[in-house]
Parts: sequence; structure tokens; C-alpha cells
Amino acid sequence: MPFPRRTQHHLLFLALAAALPAIASAADDDAGQSHHLTELSAVKVTASPLQGSAESLARPVEVLAGTDLDEHKSGTLGDTVAKLPGVQSTFFGPGVGRPIIRGQEGPRVAVVANGVGNMDASTVSADHASSIEPFLADQIEVLKGPATLLFGSGAIGGAVNVVDGRIASEVPDRPLSGRAELRGNSVNEERSGMFRLDGVSGDNLVLHVDGLIRNGDDYRIPGYAIDPHALDADGHDHHDGDTDELGPRGRLENSSVRTRAGGFGATWFGESGYLGASLGTYRSNYGIPNGAHVHADDDHGHDHDDHDHDHAEEGEEHDVRIDMVQNRFDLKGGLYNPTSFLKSLTLRGGYTDYEHTELEAGTPSTRFTNKGYEGRLEAVQQPLAGWEGAFGLQFGSSDFGALGEEAFVPGTTTDTLGAFVLQEKQFGPFKLELGARHDRVKLDPNDAQRNRSFGATNLSASGIWALNDTFDLRFGVDASERAPTNEELYAAGAHIATRSLEIGNANMDTERGRRVELGLHAHNERIDVQAAIYQTKFKDFIYLADTGVVEGGLPVRSWTQNDATFKGAEAEATWHMIEGLAGDWDLRVFGDYVKAELDGSGTRNGDIAVPHGDHAHHYNVDLANGGYLPRISPARVGADLHWSLGGWRASLGAVRYGSQKDVAQNEEPSSAYTLVDAHLAYRWDRNGSNSYEVFLDGSNLTNREARPHTSLLRDYSPLPGRGVAFGIRAWF
Repeated sequence: MPFPRRTQHHLLFLALAAALPAIASAADDDAGQSHHLTELSAVKVTASPLQGSAESLARPVEVLAGTDLDEHKSGTLGDTVAKLPGVQSTFFGPGVGRPIIRGQEGPRVAVVANGVGNMDASTVSADHASSIEPFLADQIEVLKGPATLLFGSGAIGGAVNVVDGRIASEVPDRPLSGRAELRGNSVNEERSGMFRLDGVSGDNLVLHVDGLIRNGDDYRIPGYAIDPHALDADGHDHHDGDTDELGPRGRLENSSVRTRAGGFGATWFGESGYLGASLGTYRSNYGIPNGAHVHADDDHGHDHDDHDHDHAEEGEEHDVRIDMVQNRFDLKGGLYNPTSFLKSLTLRGGYTDYEHTELEAGTPSTRFTNKGYEGRLEAVQQPLAGWEGAFGLQFGSSDFGALGEEAFVPGTTTDTLGAFVLQEKQFGPFKLELGARHDRVKLDPNDAQRNRSFGATNLSASGIWALNDTFDLRFGVDASERAPTNEELYAAGAHIATRSLEIGNANMDTERGRRVELGLHAHNERIDVQAAIYQTKFKDFIYLADTGVVEGGLPVRSWTQNDATFKGAEAEATWHMIEGLAGDWDLRVFGDYVKAELDGSGTRNGDIAVPHGDHAHHYNVDLANGGYLPRISPARVGADLHWSLGGWRASLGAVRYGSQKDVAQNEEPSSAYTLVDAHLAYRWDRNGSNSYEVFLDGSNLTNREARPHTSLLRDYSPLPGRGVAFGIRAWF
């Protein structure tokens, strides 16, 4: 379904149009705040030191918790949050899915656990999974727009904070509580189980343990694995009915997943403070769908005696799997009212030991490691002339390593140090939030390339203007900076996941963004509405440009910088239609749109050196100064009808993903598709503390072939076909 160029305005007003009749009819209601608004304000955003609710923060935040989280949980973090307005997901098979926030992903979106960086290798390559398990989460917080004030320059596009409760925030009401879940899924014969237990020893020691096992086979797809249009574009002719090159029909080979995760935590609470620690592990073995992982052809007659193993004969393809292990230690402690000036002082930190090995036909090929630590010291001040606020320090170091024939990025040590301050004050109906932060980032590669150091300064102002009990306007302006990553600076070689040769640029400058956003919120007994329009103008935006050069059968792509602009809009409205004997009926509609393009025109000239054995091939190339950026999320609209009565709840929904025709140079457009899902659950309570729920969840019920534009694999692996998940949950 094509979308006009002014789709951002259409999407913004789509939800508003559905909502305005109910708003108008209820705007004069003097009953005060609705219970729906009370529910919105009940969940605290732990990512911020001030820990307000999502509704009370001027910065755009979404929180998944409770039944909403249960319905949206998926095997990857990206898929779990992908139906929130402005949020979509990458896709590199069922084992890999990272959040995309307003068109930005990878090193621009921070993924953190309990406020501390995850420190895996998922930002280095599209086929590297995030080592966070959504099924063990208590709540997931999505910060849209720059979150650099909280998490540093790696959050210039946003952040996702997963709260797992391994370190307790308070003493539970009962001496022993927990939850468990067993589930299956028809699309891949999934067999999964998880549990969590929280116990209280004495009056002030909280113990926690959790665990998960997930097994999934190759998943079903509606048609063939490979898109015939992609092969036709490469010069193949399939009009004679020959489907041999399209791969298997009905199953995506090598898409199985095996995941194990678990953790243990203990937290002590005293009169003046608390101290907690946790140990966790995440282990996953997942396949890279066949056709995605290729080797460069050696058409220059060079010998490569340093390869770790012999490749198959030309044209033969191995199953490639990734075997990932991450072990993590977390520590958090705090003091209550440590001084007359401070309300609290909190120290949190994490240490991660991460490793994954790429296996070709069961033989180790390339090994990626990342060992590092991160710490945050936060002080929350007592009110000062009406100002509430916090300030602190963040510090960290990571030692990234890569060894093997596909180690296209050198081992690099990255050290960071940052200081931040946040302040907010209520001026009658107007709330003002201010923030500032400065970071120092140093990258030290292990090879002969030079060290780089960067400074990143971030400033932010945002506010909420309450027009009345129903409406409020929101605004935000930010000046954010991001230091380049080791991949962007030092890449030099075949990056198999992107099917290209990547060349970094060690002379790159800091990336700078300027955001302006305007939003509207409306809440009453009948309607909840959120809408926003935004623009971010980047100076020296870092992106991977196609040079037009081909080496060994792989296109050569160069990391480069140019000015760029992101524009977008998003809206969501929930209409509480009926509350009565027939149950409660709610209709939710949402939509989002983002457009991202370079600001210039014409071309610019550049020199690149492509490594080849013991020497390099030099090219002089012309790079476009204008045009669209690659793999930008398409516009979409969606609707869900929810019903609940007693212990029953059900929903039916659909999301229409538009075709993406605003594509980068050498990028193909993608087709539109619609995904339909449904949920049915029944919950019953026993003796006040024990509850059980049986559930049935359907996804892609029309069995539509869907190839997301955001996926590097869209020509080789569609999304799963029709699936029915079923199982039982228990709370005790």
C-alpha cells in the first residue's frame, strides 16, 4: 500500500480523528482524573534517577508491563517492543532482532539492563543478537529520542531499558512469591519454559532466582525462502517455472534457536540503605538462514594460507550458526538521605564477559569477545527552590576482540567517562525539565591504526504544559553528540552479515544531532491519545555508503559522514468504547512514519583502500551527497480491538506496513504487507495469592509473506508464517 509524501501528517491525525468525538463529548466532564490515567501513572520509569511515571516525564517514554508485556513478549527484544508507536525491529532470522527507534538503530540505540549497559557485540554486526531475555523482564522501558543524558553518546537515537528484578527495589509483601510459564508454538514447534522465585529471609534479605529454556526448530514460511524478484534483479530468469534457486518451500532452513538463561540475586535492606548483587547467564545457539552468509570469491589468484579452515568448493553453502555465551555480574547499593542536601545516593555497576563463535558446518570460524564494566554514581538532591534534580558520574571500559577469517574489525579497547545533571521544576501548569552531560570516549585499536579520543556534549530542554484536566502539550529540544564506534572507524574487510566489504574511516568526527519535537496528550474516561511530530538534523551523520566498487563478488561499502535530516510523526489513541455487562471493549489505533535523507546534492570524491592479502587495492570513488538513507522503517498503521470480562480477555488486531519507495542508492524498494494477530486468555484466582492463566496467541493469521524493509535478509528469509502459541502462566 503506497503512502503519499505527506504521510507524516496523515498518520498524526489518523488517531486524532478517531479520538476527537469521544474527547469532545467528555471534555466538560468535571469528575477529575480517570482511572485510565491512574493506571498510566502507576508504573515508574526506573531508567531516570528521578523515577517518574511515563506520563509525568516530558521526554517521550513507553513502558511495557503486566498483561501488555505478556501479550507482546517474543524471543527477541526487538520483536517484543516492535508494536509500540515509533518502534520497529531489525530481523536476521528468529534469533536476532534489535529495536529500531524512529528509524535509528545499532550504535545509536542503547540496550541496557537495569540501567547499566549490556556490553555485548550486537552493535558490531546485524547477525549478532542482543544478550537480553525479554521473557525474564518485569518491565521494558523505551526512551524515544535522544537518551544521551542518561546513557551517554551511544543513545543518541534512544534507549531500551530491561528491568528484571534480580536486584530487588523493595521487600516483597509475601515471604515467597513467583511466576512460571510453559508455552509452545506451531510455527516452529517451540518448547519453552521459565520460572521466577522471590523469597524473603528474615525481614530484610530478598533472594531471587530465575531461569528459562527455549527450543525452536526451523520455522514455517508461506512460500519460498528466496524472493524471486531479487533473483530476477540479478539477471536470473524464473519465468520458466524453475524454482530450484528459490530454496525450500514452506520452511526456512537453518532458522532453529536454542536458548538458556538464568540468574540469581540477593538484596539486603537496612534502615539507612541497601545493597544487592546478582549473577546471570545468557546462552543462545541460533542459525543464520541459508543464503545470508557468503564468502567473497577469490578471483585475483591470491593464496590465503592464514584461513582457519578450508572453504567449501565454490557455490557450496554451509549451515552457519552462532554459539553465544554471556555471563554478567551486577551490583547496586544506595543510601537514604546520606546528607542534608541529598535525598539518596546510588551506585550501580555491571561486569560482562561475552563471547560468541561463528560455526560453519559445526567448525569454529570467527570468534568475537567483549569483556567490560560500566558503573553509574547517581545523587538525587533534596528540593532546592522548587527544583528537583539529580547529578552523577558514569564510567566504563570494554575490551572487544575478534579472531578469525571474518574478523573485519580489529580488537579495540574503549574507555568512557561522563558527568551529567538533570533538573526539573513545576511552574503552575507548566513543568520544565533541563539536562546537560559531557562524555569523553577513547578508542585504542590493537593493530597499527591510531588511537582516537572524542568529547561529546549533550544539552536538553523539555516541558509539559497542562492546558486543562484533559489536554497537555509537550515539547523537546536537544543538542546531542555521538562518538564513532570501532566498526565505523576501523572496519577493513569482508563483513559477511551485510554481504559486503566494509571500509572504516579513522579520521571521522563526532556526529551531532539537533532535535525539535512537539507532542499532544489527552486523557479522560473515554479516550487516551498520544501524538508527536519531530525533526532531527544531523551534522556529520555517520552511515555506510555503497561505493559502486565490487571486489571478489562483494560490493565495497565505506563508512562516511554527511549532513542528514530525520523527520517523523507518530500517534496512538485508545477509545474505551463500552464498560458493562458485556465486558469492557477498547479500540486502539496507531501509526508512525519516518523519512531520512541526506541534505546535500551532487557527489563528492573520495579515496578508499580495500585490503587484499598483504596489500591493498586503491580506488577513487564518487559518493552521493543526497538521497535517502538505507533500510529506513516504512510507514505503518495498525488497530487492535480488546475485550475483557471477568477472567477473560481477548484481542484482534492488524498492522499494515506500507511499501518503502524512499530508498538509498543501489537499494531496492520493498512491498507492503499486513500482519494479523489475535489473543485469547482466561485467568482464575485461587485463595487470593495464586493465579493461573491459559492463553492462545495467533500471529500472521492470514499466512502473509512478509519481508521487512529493515532486514538485511529480506531477499533470503521472510518473517514466520501463521503461528499459534499456547500455554499456561502461573503466579504465586
